Amino acid sequence: MTSSWKRTPDAAEQLGVSSDTLKRRRDIAGGFLENGRDYNLGPSRNSSITWNVENVRSAFNQRGLLARKEG
Repeated sequence: MTSSWKRTPDAAEQLGVSSDTLKRRRDIAGGFLENGRDYNLGPSRNSSITWNVENVRSAFNQRGLLARKEG
């Protein structure tokens, strides 16, 4: 079984977005992706961020549904 937790470049590729888009959507940057559920920080400042691709895909889908209802 493959892990759904991926490093930023791999997660971005699987989701079809840029690495910068993923980082801008984090809660600590004012976005909607939550630490511990959608992404995890490493133990140091230089550690890779890992992303739960399935959770992020679901979160993007939910935001898309909301945007369509509001629009």
